[in-house]
Amino acid sequence: MSTREEQMQAFGRLLDIMDELREKCPWDRKQTYESLRPNTIEETYELCEALLRGDNHNICKELGDVLLHIVFYAKIGSEQGAFDIKDVLDKLCEKLIFRHPHVFGEEKAETAGQVSMLWEQVKLKEKDGNKSVLGGVPSALPSLVKAYRIQDKARNVGFDWEKREDVWEKVKEEISEFETEVEKMDQAKATSELGDVLFSLINVARLYKINPDNALEMTNQKFIRRFNYVEEHSLKQGLDMKQMTIDKLESLWQQAKQEEKH
Repeated sequence: MSTREEQMQAFGRLLDIMDELREKCPWDRKQTYESLRPNTIEETYELCEALLRGDNHNICKELGDVLLHIVFYAKIGSEQGAFDIKDVLDKLCEKLIFRHPHVFGEEKAETAGQVSMLWEQVKLKEKDGNKSVLGGVPSALPSLVKAYRIQDKARNVGFDWEKREDVWEKVKEEISEFETEVEKMDQAKATSELGDVLFSLINVARLYKINPDNALEMTNQKFIRRFNYVEEHSLKQGLDMKQMTIDKLESLWQQAKQEEKH
């Protein structure tokens, strides 16, 4: 591993390269907050994908791509006279110190759960912080992730189930209400009730310490693998999937499941 001095030199080199790119590269010179934003989202998802795979090589690579965007935004901010990378780092350091009074102050927190509860209380006291418990949940978050964050923040101020087992009755209740509206063919109410079902299942995941986004992505990848197997073996047999019976497709699907066990 590198020394702190080497790390600082590498960061300084990145800042020097960014300065030169902004001055001499037509593409880099043209970029704005708005033009970079879609790329930032894409790079973040690519990092998330590498994290899910536990792929350290690509985690390192994708972290570099995300860091480039942070440095790029700071460079644009400095050109506008709004802020520079030092301001970004200073504000981050100040926030970390303020939000960890159990490390840098007199507060006590012995467990991760106590830290989370303290974190929410401290954030409400920040000068530019959230004015309400749910105020810090970004509106642009994907719905599944947003639901988890909403529930987690509510938990941190004591709004939660006394016993996690109690949540199952809520799940059953929501599924029953969803089924009722589906049978009535009421699209609007069925949509609303399906949202309640999903919200309750995310609550289950949170209470049992399962990340629902990771769980769903694992299932997505599993479905892709198995479907690709069915498609590939259909082609090998000279068959068109559209013309195959559901029984034949199911047979290939079961074969795909068996292959994964070996």
